[in-house]
Amino acid sequence: MDDQSHIVAAEAAVTAVLEPPRRRLFSRRRKAHPPPLPYCENCGAPMAGPFCAQCGQAAVDYRRSFRHIIVDVLDSFLSWDSKFFATIGWLIARPWHLTNQFLAGRRVRYVHPLRVYLLASILFFFVVNYWAKSIHADPSKLSAGDRADIAAELNDPDIPPVAKAGIRRALDAKAGTQPEAQTSPSPQTAVTPQPSVIGSPPPSVTSPSPVGDFGPLVQLDKPPSDKFEKWLEQRAKEKMGEHGSKMALFIATLFSNLPYMMLCCIPLFALVLKVLYVRKRVFYIDHLVYALHIHSFAYLAIMLIVLITLGLNRSIPGAFAGWIIAALWITFAAQIFLSIRRVYRQGWFFTVFKFFLGGFAYFVVLTVALAVTFFITIALP
Repeated sequence: MDDQSHIVAAEAAVTAVLEPPRRRLFSRRRKAHPPPLPYCENCGAPMAGPFCAQCGQAAVDYRRSFRHIIVDVLDSFLSWDSKFFATIGWLIARPWHLTNQFLAGRRVRYVHPLRVYLLASILFFFVVNYWAKSIHADPSKLSAGDRADIAAELNDPDIPPVAKAGIRRALDAKAGTQPEAQTSPSPQTAVTPQPSVIGSPPPSVTSPSPVGDFGPLVQLDKPPSDKFEKWLEQRAKEKMGEHGSKMALFIATLFSNLPYMMLCCIPLFALVLKVLYVRKRVFYIDHLVYALHIHSFAYLAIMLIVLITLGLNRSIPGAFAGWIIAALWITFAAQIFLSIRRVYRQGWFFTVFKFFLGGFAYFVVLTVALAVTFFITIALP
């Protein structure tokens, strides 16, 4: 009987395990968390941790809720933990500390330099583009030619009807008020001829204009001399308008290309450092790491200084606010100078000399890059 009872109990236990659980009334069925992956989905090797020992793929199952996926993406890209805030703190306080720690091999404590730069540049140029797109032309300061160009551009079907109606109302209002002010002189202000002016020749012949007579130095009506100048003038009129009516749109487009320009200038800045410190036998990648850190610091510092400047101008305008703003910019330049000295570890004389020489060289690089970006913005359709 004992053996039969054990057999019956075992069969009942197996049946209970194999039978699917019944759903009770007014009760929610809990979903069990998926077990960790026992084998790598890429190469099939057994998993002994969060990463595969053979191919390095992470043991992550993406068949989960969208909220968990977003958290994983943010964590992998920005590393939203203590090291992210530590990296931002050191970047603002001592930007050279991050470079020295990275070159010393202590890289796990801080966010990768490229990720820091991408985050800082995205935030910085987002603010710059937002400011550029907020620039609007004042219809009261437009000439008749400018208003004609704007009215011609309103035929574009991509412009919303509400915006077209607002622009037409503004142009009509200004067009209706300005001619009266110009063509209807008051009888009280009648102009009487002066004896000294009646017998004089026309001002355009003998006397200079009120703005200034530049003589033969400036010829505004001179036609372009070659095909390149004709093409450049035509593209400039198409991009900026006949009388600069589309200048705000062109400036916004130019500012939207600045992130790509600065990303290309970082390797050039590292090349300038390589030439300046060629005798120290530092690898180019080390200069590139410092370039990423110092540009990230510049973006964040400029945004902070601008925000503080706006707050000071609204709260305590005057000479005291000007002194504080000047001290902030001096601190900004001093941080860059100290970072060069702490990273490359040279004396004060050579550091000052290379600071100004490198700054001038990089200014030339930025000027050429800005000119190339300006030309590309005009050339592209």
